[in-house]
Amino acid sequence: MNPDGMEKKTLSAFLAAQRASVLAIVDGLDTQALTSSVLPSSWTPLGLVEHLGHAERHWFQEVVTGAAEPLTWPDDQAPLTTPRAPDVVFAFYADQCRRSDDVIARTPLSTPPRGHHPDPMGDELIDLRGIILHVIEETARHAGHLDIVRELLDGRTGLGPR
Repeated sequence: MNPDGMEKKTLSAFLAAQRASVLAIVDGLDTQALTSSVLPSSWTPLGLVEHLGHAERHWFQEVVTGAAEPLTWPDDQAPLTTPRAPDVVFAFYADQCRRSDDVIARTPLSTPPRGHHPDPMGDELIDLRGIILHVIEETARHAGHLDIVRELLDGRTGLGPR
């Protein structure tokens, strides 16, 4: 495997691990818990999962490739909440992750984005490599948020892939 392929494999593994952490942390929560807000900022676990789906879509489709298929719903909800059912949100997240993986698989790490994210970050992320690292960071950060909310909801801690 060439050096770019090894690096891409490593980055993809870290991204997959963070995605799996998000799903493991919310696994077992019922609809009531998934749609409950326990913090003053009012976001919900399900809303955060949907947000992560939008982030995958934005960074890998809109920014890396320059285009994304239209969504079947508007992205106009209150910050990090959703009126959609859990099965719809989890299917959306899985589909966006699959699409992201497809973009990563066919795009060299040094490829500059065809689309744009607003400044200042838009100018800082100059290639697919940087975008993957950013999405790993964003997913990990939100997994940490979900860890805290899960503990507040039902007292469970230490969740994540084993």
